Amino acid sequence: MPVTVTVPNHLMAGLVGPLNENLRSLQAAFGGSRIIARGNEVSIEGDEATLVARLIEELRLLLEQGQTVDPGVVARTIDIIRADERPSLVLTSEVLRSARGRSVRPKSAGQKRYVDAIGQNIVTFGIGPAGTGKSYLAVALAVQALQAKSVERVIMTRPAVEAGENLGFLPGDMLAKIDPYLRPLYDALYDMLGTEGARRLLDNGTVEVAPLAYMRGRTLNRSFIILDEAQNATPEQLKMFLTRIGFGSKVVVNGDVTQVDLPGGRSGLAELERVLAGVEGIAFVHLSGRDVVRHKIVADIVSAYDAYEASRPPRRGAG
Repeated sequence: MPVTVTVPNHLMAGLVGPLNENLRSLQAAFGGSRIIARGNEVSIEGDEATLVARLIEELRLLLEQGQTVDPGVVARTIDIIRADERPSLVLTSEVLRSARGRSVRPKSAGQKRYVDAIGQNIVTFGIGPAGTGKSYLAVALAVQALQAKSVERVIMTRPAVEAGENLGFLPGDMLAKIDPYLRPLYDALYDMLGTEGARRLLDNGTVEVAPLAYMRGRTLNRSFIILDEAQNATPEQLKMFLTRIGFGSKVVVNGDVTQVDLPGGRSGLAELERVLAGVEGIAFVHLSGRDVVRHKIVADIVSAYDAYEASRPPRRGAG
């Protein structure tokens, strides 16, 4: 028996999309279903009719809240529904409004778990592939905490590890040499605060961007601290970093354990979850290709690499 969803007339065009492209995306995702839009009703037949109806209701709620629905939003909505979350809550949960007036919000169920974990824990580890928003969302939450005065400063750091290149051939002193490694953090900061706002906070020391080695010997109180590209930190460096945490601070550690540039591949991040399992106030959030919010081809590349690695025989001597 078909399931029918009523959609206000003024929202129907946004729901079905130009030339019915949104409905075609739904039809492709739920191949056993038949979806027909007539007037202000959408009729669904098939074994997953109830699930598809739920999804269309969520898309209607997104449209009512002023969101644009396109095939990308439809794909993310499908993933969120399959994760038993509500897209109308996940995709409208604003983290920060940037200097350009753009709303920064999670775009997948995994990203929402990541944002929530950072809010609820002292130390949060975000582990997942490129394009999952780990660094960008962490910087947004750091700026939010700074604006709310829950911290006094933001510290962003990452290991200066060569990825097939040689630091010695770069011009300038050591700070100039490691600047390209820190550039992604600067880019996120400028996007959140604008060039003038970011530069003012950097100049007065409220926001600090520095290589990981510069954290040694410090105690970081009332700070929001982000360690990016943590897969390129050794076990010793990670222990040093995590023991810098002072009172009133919050820490986010991000990395992708499939992209280790350390000589010999001895990453401290890969084993850290076993070491810190059960420690109160620490959370590990694993993101996947489903959480990639760059061009669709990035998610496809991540999935292809994952499938290739899973099909390879274990390396000799691997534990």
